[in-house]
Amino acid sequence: MQNDEYICLKLENQLCFPLYACSKEVIRRYKPYLDKLDLTYTQYIAMMVLWERKAVTVKELGKCLYLDSGTLTPLLKKLEEKNYVVRNRSKEDERNLIVSITKAGEDLKEQAVKIPMELGACVNVEPQEAQQLQKLLYKLLNGLS
Repeated sequence: MQNDEYICLKLENQLCFPLYACSKEVIRRYKPYLDKLDLTYTQYIAMMVLWERKAVTVKELGKCLYLDSGTLTPLLKKLEEKNYVVRNRSKEDERNLIVSITKAGEDLKEQAVKIPMELGACVNVEPQEAQQLQKLLYKLLNGLS
């Protein structure tokens, strides 16, 4: 008989492992699509926020993406080099750095719009199941925040 005291240490009993493995695999599936746009996955999700909001502070962007400024700063520099975003100090409060989408960044949205559908075709999950999973993941994420 196996010692039940250590059953919690079995990999198959961990919630974190399938989350980690799925995340890694899904992001890997994005790579060929994002390579065509010359974006990393993290740059892509940052652009998604900017396509929606047009301009945000670095702090707001970090909050949306669960990323710290140490990760965002080099990411935003790269996007700025590609002419997809510009960074400017807020006129109201110079401590705040505002990231705004450029016309080139906005134009990139036209190429990216097909990616979610194409990626969805790679995943063996029904739309209703995907919605359920997304709802559960956000519940988990909000509970951890």
